[in-house]
Amino acid sequence: MGKILALAILIPALVAGVSMYYLQVYHFYEPVEATGRDDVQMTLLGAQAPEPVLYEDFEGIDATSSPIRYRACFTTTMSLPMLSETYTPYERAEPLTAPGWFDCFDAEEIGAALQDGTALAFLGTKDIEYGIDRIVAITEDGRGYVWQQINECGEVVFDGNPVPENCPTPPEREQN
Repeated sequence: MGKILALAILIPALVAGVSMYYLQVYHFYEPVEATGRDDVQMTLLGAQAPEPVLYEDFEGIDATSSPIRYRACFTTTMSLPMLSETYTPYERAEPLTAPGWFDCFDAEEIGAALQDGTALAFLGTKDIEYGIDRIVAITEDGRGYVWQQINECGEVVFDGNPVPENCPTPPEREQN
């Protein structure tokens, strides 16, 4: 009787665990359909809005379950010196991990390249959603990566604290 009871607990637990893993790693992600024109955008120095940049070989994924699940990879012929003189740098860039099956995006490798200066990070789009910035990082050899991360205003507001003076007013949340 004890073995049957143990199996009655173990099998549903195993099914639930496998289901949760599948949902987190595969189910919610959708490929981003490339337009070929404006899939990669960066903000010019002194500007407010992003503009499309030169790119090829775009590959991206996104999920509606979270605003920070966006990841993309591309290549560009633009040099780091030209980019750094033209586009707004992003100081606090921290690449977020992507699912293992999206193998063009390695957050640890990108982070190491940003730290050792072989890659630079730029502001793609400020507040693509309230408190979320789209970041673009490009390496010396022209490989580019895009992700979204929580900005300073989002960190404060999402923690339930009052909106700092230098942050825009968050949008009203719908009441259930």
